[in-house]
Amino acid sequence: MKIVECILLLLLIITGVTAPLQKHPLILVITFTTFGLVMSVIWMLLQAPDLAITEASVGTGVSGVLFYLCLRRIKQMQGTEDEK
Repeated sequence: MKIVECILLLLLIITGVTAPLQKHPLILVITFTTFGLVMSVIWMLLQAPDLAITEASVGTGVSGVLFYLCLRRIKQMQGTEDEK
């Protein structure tokens, strides 16, 4: 096993374990998108470019942006409740 593959698998395990343990939602979203990015690189190393592109675009790109926008919207809604 190559050293790069070992590092990527270790990073995948670390992000997979630490993501549910995060207290701050923004750090959780960043960890989740990092997991998707590492997974897409692993798919590329496994010579599955179709899965790598799908993981990078949907798993990392679209999901990460949607989670971030949801966090912003929740923060805005909490700000309006505090003003009442």
